[in-house]
Amino acid sequence: MEAVFGLLLMWLGVSHGVETSCDGRQDGAQCYGALGGSVDIQLIDSETPKCELLKNSSKILYVGNNKVISNTIKDRSLFILSNGTFRIHNLSRNDSGKYTLETFDSNGHKLPERSLQLFIQAPVSSVLLVSECLSQGEMRVSCSSKGGDSPQYSWTLDGRTLTDAEILSTSNKTNNIILKRHVSGHLVCSVRNNVSNVSEEQKTCSFINCTLINGTKILGWVHADSNSLCIEPTTEPTPVTLTSVGKETGIVSVTQFNNETSNSDGQWYISNLPLIGGVLSALVIFLVVGVAVICAQRKKQNNEPTKPKEEECDQDVTYADVRIMKQQGRPALQATQVEVEVEYGQVKFSRRSRRTEPTGDDCMYAKVQRVR
Repeated sequence: MEAVFGLLLMWLGVSHGVETSCDGRQDGAQCYGALGGSVDIQLIDSETPKCELLKNSSKILYVGNNKVISNTIKDRSLFILSNGTFRIHNLSRNDSGKYTLETFDSNGHKLPERSLQLFIQAPVSSVLLVSECLSQGEMRVSCSSKGGDSPQYSWTLDGRTLTDAEILSTSNKTNNIILKRHVSGHLVCSVRNNVSNVSEEQKTCSFINCTLINGTKILGWVHADSNSLCIEPTTEPTPVTLTSVGKETGIVSVTQFNNETSNSDGQWYISNLPLIGGVLSALVIFLVVGVAVICAQRKKQNNEPTKPKEEECDQDVTYADVRIMKQQGRPALQATQVEVEVEYGQVKFSRRSRRTEPTGDDCMYAKVQRVR
């Protein structure tokens, strides 16, 4: 019944903080507990009929005949008879020390003593990772922990252990390292001790070269997370001035624009996209029809037959009066031998207008009179 009650207390959350466990059945075992947390120490097997746990000759726990006879720290401890585990809650620095375990067989004979060492450590609560991109592309990283006894540091890059060939100075087991120039990826610093393990992640440096909309030049090595500095805003920006960390970054100050305004213009274009498409389609149709009409007219003009040349009578011919006069002072001759003088007046040609259609005979002759 006591064992059931003990298990109930355990499930109700009597313990708080970090929980650890160890096997104390081996002589010289080392167990670690977190300050303010709890530790489970397996002292005996379930078949052991009797045991006593002492610290500095003071009896802390006495178990016999399958029940707990005495427990001096029962307000913050519990012995589980079913598996021989002794759980201590709310650990303090005073719980550290050497413990001695005395066991007895079923006949009451004392078995060899065993000892264990219990260490109480403060767990690591948080990790602070500070990095700086140097002018030549290297990355200086400092890792520190808050709280924690005897912290141990380790570094990984993209999930694998960081090698010494990737480090410019020191080793991957210290809290300050300098990465070489072309080492890139997700860098993780892990801080741990025997009761806790905490880590922090940081991206490596990358080179950027761009000019913002306001003319500000960004050139140099920055954290990969800062590549958003080169992204131009799509709406009316609000200037934000960023100041570089360290004198070796190559950037004194950077002004970037954030995208906090709404994208109302883009939404207007999207919502009116069908209307815009219809207008453009109509314009294209009108353009095609107009080109087709012009081409048809030109083809019709080229197929019309050429008009024949104007008749010779297109010109108005005007003859002056022609008179044949008999010369005086000459004897009359026979009709066949008469010489006559013919006097011609001025002949004029005038070009007929092409606009009127000719009617009849357009040739006009003057009256010819013959005078004897």
